[in-house]
Amino acid sequence: MQDAGSSQAGGDQRKPRYDLMDKAELETLTVAAIREHRRLLAADQAVYEEWIRASEDPTIANSVLETLQEEHFARQTKAAAQQDELSDMLDALGFVPEVPVDDDVS
Repeated sequence: MQDAGSSQAGGDQRKPRYDLMDKAELETLTVAAIREHRRLLAADQAVYEEWIRASEDPTIANSVLETLQEEHFARQTKAAAQQDELSDMLDALGFVPEVPVDDDVS
C-alpha cells in the first residue's frame, strides 16, 4: 500500500532529475540554459517584429503573414517548454546564478 505522500497521481510534482546532480555541474548547465533562453526570446522577438511589420504592409500576401504567425507561435511554445525545464533546474539549484549579458546574442 502506498502512503499519501508517495502518490504520483495528483498535483504538481516535479521530477527530481536535477536534485541529485553535483551543484557545480548543475550551475554550469543552468547558466547555459539561461543563455539559450535569452537567445530563444531574442529570435522570437525578431520574428514577432517581422510579423507586425509585414501585417502593416498591404503588399504582403496572407500566406506570408500566416507563416510568420505560425513561426512566432511555434517559437513561443518552444520557449515556454525551455522555460519549464529551466525552472526545474533553478528549483534544484536553489538560486539564480549570475549570468552576464552576452554582447553578441545570436
